[in-house]
This record gives sequence, structure tokens and C-alpha cells, in this order.
Amino acid sequence: MTDPLPSGVLLRASAVRQGFDDGELARLVRSEQLDRMQRGAYIDPHADPAARARAVIIATVAGLRLPGAVSHGSAAFLHGLPTWRVGSARVHVTRTPPASGASSRRVHLHVARLDAEETTVVDGVLTTDVTRTVVDLARTLTFESAVVTADAALAFGSTTAAQLRVVLQRMGSVPGTRRAARVIAFADARSESVGESRSRVLLARSGLTPPELQVEVRRRDGSLVGRSDFGWAASRTLGEFDGRIKYGRLLRPGESAGDAVYREKLREDEMRDLGWEVARWTWPEIDEAGVVAARLRRAFTRGNRR
Repeated sequence: MTDPLPSGVLLRASAVRQGFDDGELARLVRSEQLDRMQRGAYIDPHADPAARARAVIIATVAGLRLPGAVSHGSAAFLHGLPTWRVGSARVHVTRTPPASGASSRRVHLHVARLDAEETTVVDGVLTTDVTRTVVDLARTLTFESAVVTADAALAFGSTTAAQLRVVLQRMGSVPGTRRAARVIAFADARSESVGESRSRVLLARSGLTPPELQVEVRRRDGSLVGRSDFGWAASRTLGEFDGRIKYGRLLRPGESAGDAVYREKLREDEMRDLGWEVARWTWPEIDEAGVVAARLRRAFTRGNRR
């Protein structure tokens, strides 16, 4: 069998250069040593969904008649940035003027100014860099979806708010710049998950006082009890987004998920003993802003009485 590209994709052109012909590739597919993803592109049949999605992007770009840079949601995926409600049915590609062309079933084509310094190479494919990717998404996605990716890019240290503003200013008066400016102003590197980013948007839309993020709660001797996702010190209230993945991150060697949940309960009990109210919400409740806001307001009322 041929040696695949580092990305996990085997392109027909590469296989032919290695001495294979179409008949041999067909035999590898029939024997389930390769999967044919699309015309002229193959992948390991045991590849996981993420690897397959990455391979689709790379193979699609390799098949383009005219070059371009992978961009928008496709670039976010290649960079490993989390997204929320970003479609993946088509690969996003940006070409610079005066390039032309039309989008297709597989490709969403954008024509826009793109400076060389705003691109990089990922898995052998020209891609918009993280900063340009975040700005493109901030211009074109909903506020909530854009904040999810912007928060993560800042948290990963892949870009800064200043860099985002520079790229946005360089783009001039293209559609979506005002929306992008709001996203950049709101984005916060302290947000640690998609759920926390979505929660921040929910809290802002509910008209609640903006919380502090990653609030440390300490015992009277100064030792740390733990951190809470959100905090309102004036109302002695903590807010926690209760995503299941959180407990996986909390696992210590040899622990079960149940152990982590129990330890989290003890931590919360101690926070309450220290005079804090704690309000929690879950994934389904993020879509019910009124429910979460009412729960927090009740906690604020109790906290103000302490």
C-alpha cells in the first residue's frame, strides 16, 4: 500500500507518482485497505470522524482548478478551534480579487482581500491563520457562534484582541465589520469551554450584571477551595455551567466519573458554608435564558441577605 500524506489523505496523483495505477487502488478499496472518500481521494478505513472531516477539506482543496486558502469554519476546524453551529457541508475557500468563480455543492467560495501574512500552512494546505479565521467568522456567524470560537482562540494563546482589531481594521468596510467589532470586544480568554462561552452570551442578553470569570473561592486561612466559572462578589453568588465534559476533566488517576461528581459536591458544599450561593445550569438550559436568569436572580436575592 502507498504511504498516505501526513494529513491521512491519499490522493490519486500521489499514488500514481509512487507507481500505483487505478486498478491497484480499486483493489485496495475492495479489500477494505482504503476507503474512497471522493473522486481521486482515499483514506484509512479506520479513521475517526474528525480525521475524515479533515481529510474531506484537504481532498476538496486539492481538487480545485484554481488555488485558494481554506477559510472560515473549515479553517477553524483545521486549526483545532471549537465551533458552535457552524455548517460543515461545504469547504470554505477564499480567493483574492480579481479571482472569480462560483460556489458549488462542495465548495463555498469567498472573494476577498487576503494578505500573505494572514495565511499559514496546515497539513500541507494553505489556510487563513487563526486571527483572520476568527475575524472572518466574527463577520459572518451569529454573535453567539462567533464568540465561542473567538474565546477559544484567545484562551489557546493563538491570537490576541489587539491582533484581531488590526486585521478587522485592515479589511475596511466589508460586510459584518460592526458585528465583528462587537465580538472582539466581548471575547474573553478566561472562558474555558463552549458551554462557558455560550453562557456568557446568555448572561449578557439577560441583562444581568456582567460576572467575573474563573472566580477563586478561598478558606479563611487563604487556602483554595476551588474556582467557579462565574462570580458576582457583591451578591455572594457563584454560577456554574454544568457540562458533562467538565467531570471528565476533573478526573484524577483511578477515579470514576461518580468520584469526580461527589468531590465536586463536597467542594460546592464548602463554598456554601463560606457564605456563597451557587447556581448551576446545564446544556439544555442554555437555550432557556429566562430559566437561568430567574435562577440567578433568586440566588442574588439570597446572597444579598447573607
